[in-house]
Amino acid sequence: MREKLTKSDVQKIQEEIEHRKLVVRPECLEAVKEARAHGDLSENFEYHAAKREKNQNESRIRYLENMLKNAIIISDTSRDDEVGLNKTVTLYMEDDDEEETYKLVTSIRGNSMNNMISTESPLGKAILKKKVGDRVLVKANEACSYYVIVRKIENTGDEGDQIRRF
Repeated sequence: MREKLTKSDVQKIQEEIEHRKLVVRPECLEAVKEARAHGDLSENFEYHAAKREKNQNESRIRYLENMLKNAIIISDTSRDDEVGLNKTVTLYMEDDDEEETYKLVTSIRGNSMNNMISTESPLGKAILKKKVGDRVLVKANEACSYYVIVRKIENTGDEGDQIRRF
């Protein structure tokens, strides 16, 4: 699947790749070399752990490079009065009679545990480009839907947002 990324997402991914190649890779290679020097490799836990960490780093680099190669670059701009990327939105959940706050982000930065929802999620898709006061139907699936009301929109930017780890 082609990932939708902003220019900022691309920059963060490139920085992570560079860090992994220039810092993490040499550290991993040194750890493998040092563990190999301890002798019998069949019962050498340090060697197997170092190899596993090295392989995980290389896998992450390949994953990120492939993501960049296949990415679709999207704009993170939107009008000040509408819900868009990098905006924090306060929603009134009618069914629960509660307000909840979410930040709308790209899927690579999505983290529901920190109230960062992707524009690809059912809620993110439903509220995108809506304005304060809009009542929106969110369809979780064919059998489940609920209404939310957009109460507040703040432009919060993407500073400090982390690329999700897999």
